[in-house]
Amino acid sequence: MTQDSGHRAYPPLAGRIYSVWYRHMRVYSSNLLSNGLPPFLEPLIFLAGIGLGLGKYVPNFGAIPYVGFLAMGLPITTAMMTASFECTFGTFINLEFNKVYDGMLAAPISVNDLIMGEILWAGTKGFFFAFAVLAVAAPFGIIPLPGGLVMPFAGFITGLMFASLSLLVTSYVKTISFFNFYFTGFLSPMFFVSGVVFPVEELPEALRYVSELLPLTHPVRLARALCLSQFSSALLFDVLYIAAFTVLAGYLALKRLRRRLID
Repeated sequence: MTQDSGHRAYPPLAGRIYSVWYRHMRVYSSNLLSNGLPPFLEPLIFLAGIGLGLGKYVPNFGAIPYVGFLAMGLPITTAMMTASFECTFGTFINLEFNKVYDGMLAAPISVNDLIMGEILWAGTKGFFFAFAVLAVAAPFGIIPLPGGLVMPFAGFITGLMFASLSLLVTSYVKTISFFNFYFTGFLSPMFFVSGVVFPVEELPEALRYVSELLPLTHPVRLARALCLSQFSSALLFDVLYIAAFTVLAGYLALKRLRRRLID
């Protein structure tokens, strides 16, 4: 840290954001077995119970077996859920109960740095959890390689998007139990109408329009297309949607949480 005309200078922006990310990484890795093992077990149980069981009664989607179709969407939903948990329950506990942010803001970082570090950490967890699904599914050949190697990166951008949205939701929540409405009333239903379980094209017409408005649809479609090397100009819309949604939700979350943290 340097002195400039008698005023304390902040470290570089990247260093401030990294310090928030590094703090979360150290806390997470301190219980690596309990935190790191479930991401590898959960997709195995899900694919065995749902993919293989239900797959016997569902026809192939083109040349793709149902279990493969489901497996290519699962890394995205896993990234969505882990980022959402991190930036709802995790953020609320740090904010209201543990007062972690009070201590962090005593360091030479701003609220903006703190929020961006939170979003980056949630994106990193999205990357790791998506990689865990890939590591479980790829050896069985149900996620094709090398196309499937894009899944962790798709998990990362999905984590960024849902971290931004979840922080925005958290900025409105006063009681932790209200997150149940977000998870059971929004995230869980979205799982079934965003092209994860069945193709969007197979949904009723009204639901197809709704699906295009939902944030999960676009990373699922983008990741599956990249995995299968099925490129089209329509994917550009998915990329623009993800970028615009992340920036807008992140900006609104930052604006509201800055007010809440300062007050």
